[in-house]
Amino acid sequence: MLAATVFFIDTFTEIEGAIAVLYVIATLLASQASTRLGLVAAASLFAVLALVSFFYTHSSNYDLQSTIRLLVALAALLVTTMLLLKTETARLALLSMNAALKESETRYRSIFDQTRVALWERDYSRLRAYLMDFKAKGDADVKRLALNDPQFVGECLSRIVVVAANEAARDMLGPQAASTGELRRSILSDHGKFLELLQVIMDGGRVYEDKVEARTDTGEEKLVLLSITFPEDPAAFNRVVVSMVDVTQRELALQTLADAQSELARASKASAIGAMSASLAHELNQPLGAILVNGPTLLRWLDRDPPDVAAARRSCERIIRDAQRASEIISNTRGLLSQTAGKLEPVRIDDLIDETLALMEHELQRSATSIVVEVGSIASVPIVRIELQQVLINLLSNAIQAMTESQSDQRLITVTADAPDPDHLRIVVRDSGPGIDAKILKKLFTPFNTKGHRLWNGAFDLPINH
Repeated sequence: MLAATVFFIDTFTEIEGAIAVLYVIATLLASQASTRLGLVAAASLFAVLALVSFFYTHSSNYDLQSTIRLLVALAALLVTTMLLLKTETARLALLSMNAALKESETRYRSIFDQTRVALWERDYSRLRAYLMDFKAKGDADVKRLALNDPQFVGECLSRIVVVAANEAARDMLGPQAASTGELRRSILSDHGKFLELLQVIMDGGRVYEDKVEARTDTGEEKLVLLSITFPEDPAAFNRVVVSMVDVTQRELALQTLADAQSELARASKASAIGAMSASLAHELNQPLGAILVNGPTLLRWLDRDPPDVAAARRSCERIIRDAQRASEIISNTRGLLSQTAGKLEPVRIDDLIDETLALMEHELQRSATSIVVEVGSIASVPIVRIELQQVLINLLSNAIQAMTESQSDQRLITVTADAPDPDHLRIVVRDSGPGIDAKILKKLFTPFNTKGHRLWNGAFDLPINH
């Protein structure tokens, strides 16, 4: 109607002026009620009406002023249309952004409310501004500020506002502790850790995470893992997401586990000490028994008339040797208890075997056991002498006892030593006893299974480089 009125006035009246410019008003009105395509169509129609009116009224006489007025009207119409199209584009983009923002906010709110992690939205903007004022004055040490002003911590707490809390937060602490409003002091009861949080904010840090104590509405104290991520933009401090995870049960379980491990360690130590005591008694039996044999023998040699000094001397030397061996066994066992490694020393295997057989001389003679030793060409190897000697004595003692119990007619022990490859040394102790009872096989390597050991023909490999 407005366009028709403008066309009528411009065409059928004698009014001189840029009447066609009024089509701009009609274009503005059309932009409010049509699409972009409709706006272009309306603007084009208005331009055609202006041209028709011009040619109708000036068909016989064209003048410059009329032509200029037409061009001004068409230019105004074109510029207005382009601006309206640009505005429409911006409006559509804004609507799209608003829709995306609304969708994002809805999605965020859904995640915030439905997640089972306790979440809060807190406003730290006032607290940050309060701390930045101190920093601007040169006071950047939060602990010193708290020490100088007893009200500092309370003032900082009062400047933190809870904006929102999800269902998990209300379940964890209760509706009052998780409610919106000023932050309750019980949420961060440890001033030391709260001061650390304030220092992070003052220093421009991004993340604060620590275990803190929280008190529920019922007065129950919980240990929670507090995690806060601060935004880079200071303007975004009005909505900071705070998460809490209840780790009370986990910490109790860890403490229980630590107590159980400590108790197990004590029990294992007691068991190890008991096992070592049994081992020590077992190992000391041989040298002490030899001393008991050599002692009376020494006395008999001395009681002769005249005394056999040479034989007594040999018995005395054997007593000293066996006593030294008992001392070495005790020292080695003490080293095992203190978890210290034995001292390695280069030892020739043939010398070690001869020395061991000398220690077993009385047992071998008493049991009428023959010994055959076969040692190949083996260079000295680095070993812990006392440990390897104990193994040999155990194997020889087991062999003697096995043949004695089985009442074997021929009692022979063969000891062989060779090097199957450059990296290993093999020592084999074989006796002429009855062999291993099938009932003992499953318990053959059980510690202190003496009966099983007595029936074992033993062999073992030693890494030469170790």
